[in-house]
Amino acid sequence: MPSKPSARPAETARPSPLPAGLPYALFYGAVFLALGVYLPFWPVWMKDRGLGPSEIGLILALASWVRIFSTPMIGQAADRSQRAKTVLCLLALGSLVSFVCLHWLNGFWALLWFNLLAALLLQAMIPLGESLAMTATKSGGVDYGRVRLWGSLTFILGTVGTGWLLGGEAAPGPLGPSGVLWLVVAGLALTLAACLTIPRGTGASRAPDFASLGSLLADRGFLVFLVASGLLQASHGFYYGFSALHWQAAGLGGSWIGVLWAVGVIAEVVLFIYARSVVDWLGPVRLLMIAGTGGILRWSVLATTTDIPALLAVQTLHAATFGAAHLGAMYFLAQRAPLGLAATAQSLYTAVSGGLATGGTILLSGLLYDRFGGGGYVPMALASLLGLILASRLPKTAGVERSDV
Repeated sequence: MPSKPSARPAETARPSPLPAGLPYALFYGAVFLALGVYLPFWPVWMKDRGLGPSEIGLILALASWVRIFSTPMIGQAADRSQRAKTVLCLLALGSLVSFVCLHWLNGFWALLWFNLLAALLLQAMIPLGESLAMTATKSGGVDYGRVRLWGSLTFILGTVGTGWLLGGEAAPGPLGPSGVLWLVVAGLALTLAACLTIPRGTGASRAPDFASLGSLLADRGFLVFLVASGLLQASHGFYYGFSALHWQAAGLGGSWIGVLWAVGVIAEVVLFIYARSVVDWLGPVRLLMIAGTGGILRWSVLATTTDIPALLAVQTLHAATFGAAHLGAMYFLAQRAPLGLAATAQSLYTAVSGGLATGGTILLSGLLYDRFGGGGYVPMALASLLGLILASRLPKTAGVERSDV
């Protein structure tokens, strides 16, 4: 009697009729268009539904924390099933439906539960899409920085466009706060369509076993990386959650808020254009250290001024605080994760950086904003300092050699 197969076969390789990098560029462009609306302006939508700063902070924090457990489980399921594209498409569909349902809901508890579901599905797409793009990059057919920059460009479109549509209190735009929801929905509909263009057969040739997962979790250098990168990304918590409300309170309209976010992302795009050369020159760990240094300066300035020239200048540091941190993390993970665990490693990174760490700072940010206003950026500078210290303990070849710290 024939023996039972040990693992499901991988998705059948199917050549894409599109150029190698285009499906990933379409995915990044669509999902970050939705995020460009969601990240800066979702608190504005929730405020329009009658929620206060502490309630907004709690919802955003819990939406991050629920990913601590859910995102690694989704990543492990994608790796073990070897159906990464299918899982990605299901996440896109579920997120789209969840956000549509929010239109009919009111009250803190109803908004809380559906926000958690919608955010969980939306954010789970990112590490899975990243793992597919980095796998294609390692095969030599895709330049990661050049496809990832399309996400940054559409993020600008989302922030600037939404800011213009919202306007300010003195000159309201053509779109009210309730329209933020439908802009997110439109972006997610495009994301679902883009997911369908990603070719099959981009995963590992064999399913991972639990021994390889255990070796990843026992890798001390990987664990130090998780904490360091988590702190660097968590330092953006106050910025993501309350920069729009803080700048509104200082008299800046929606257009200026969109422009300020866009300046940061433009700087990030410039970095991504030259990503391959920058990574070859500096390496993943030095990029993480640059991110920590930039965060100390950026959050310190944002804590002390709302002067537009100063804000425009310091927003260029987004290339360091996010761009350098992101590139360093992606290449560290691509080089260090065991065979067949790309999605799992990406999901663990997302769970720690976007879930545990960022969720904690967002929850803290609601309380900080209530009491200190823009002074809430000061603890973010401290988080960057701690991330820098930990990143400096990683060997400069940590992304290549599996040596302990």
